[in-house]
Amino acid sequence: MHPLPNAALPTAADVDAAARRLAGVALRTPLVTSPVLDGITGGRIFLKAEILQRTGSFKFRGAYNKLSSIPAAERGRGVVAFSSGNHAQGVAAAAQLLGMPAVIVMPADAPRPKRERTAALGAEVVLYDRAREDRYAIARDIAERRHATLVPPYDDPLIIAGQGTIGREIVEDLAAQGLDPDIVVATASGGGLTAGIALAVKARVPRARLYTAEPEGFDDHARSFRSGEREKNAALTGTICDALMAQTPGELTFAINRELVAEGTAVSDAEVGAAVAFAFRELKLVVEPGGAAALAAMLAGRIDVKGKVAVAVLSGGNVDPELFHRLVA
Repeated sequence: MHPLPNAALPTAADVDAAARRLAGVALRTPLVTSPVLDGITGGRIFLKAEILQRTGSFKFRGAYNKLSSIPAAERGRGVVAFSSGNHAQGVAAAAQLLGMPAVIVMPADAPRPKRERTAALGAEVVLYDRAREDRYAIARDIAERRHATLVPPYDDPLIIAGQGTIGREIVEDLAAQGLDPDIVVATASGGGLTAGIALAVKARVPRARLYTAEPEGFDDHARSFRSGEREKNAALTGTICDALMAQTPGELTFAINRELVAEGTAVSDAEVGAAVAFAFRELKLVVEPGGAAALAAMLAGRIDVKGKVAVAVLSGGNVDPELFHRLVA
């Protein structure tokens, strides 16, 4: 990998700028606590409930920050994105708010609710075969034909900065209780959520330790942190965490995360399913499998949070109803 110019990487100041753009548009999601969870883990645990964000996931933050930064003269040409579902809905919702046309390239096997909600938000949905076709190539071709702006899911400074507002809120809301985070765990696919949170948290609490949580077999971040290079997953599909199947960490995101993130952890589908069921039973929250990986890592003891103030990000709640029923039944 060629070293990236530092100018290409977002900073904590970019996260602050994103927070100003998102003020009054994105929801400031709560930090949820549970005595039961504290008892199981031995830590003082806070869950950042991005499941309650507009469109049901954190992705709205980055999408709105990116789209609202497009010059007014270029907005009429619209945007093109590629996503398994949460980025799709985030971009579609942001485009609708800003009066911009949107085309979303989605895998044909994406959960039906994600496809339907993306279309309901006014976006044009183009389906592709995840195993045989290249979503980036499809999206790029559409963007070139329409002279539209391509909105990547994670490898973009404005997307990363938008997701970073989560880290900013975590630190501010803990500080209001007289606390600093010792540990922050984020789910990781391409790494944009982790990178944004890391920028914001480390700027305010340098001693805080950040971790990624990924499904087993899709733990490219964990392996990349160990090797120091961007590793690739062998499989394209094969986990209930449909939101966490990116093949390799992003270029920009890994340039940030390898400097700021302590390490990565991997959880099994069974552990993720148990976390989905725990969130439903104990917290009355609906979390999709990909959104529950950080909670799963804590519940399974993959990260030692004993005696620590620790935060897990519940990154999305757009779960297929049939799968949800199976996991919580």
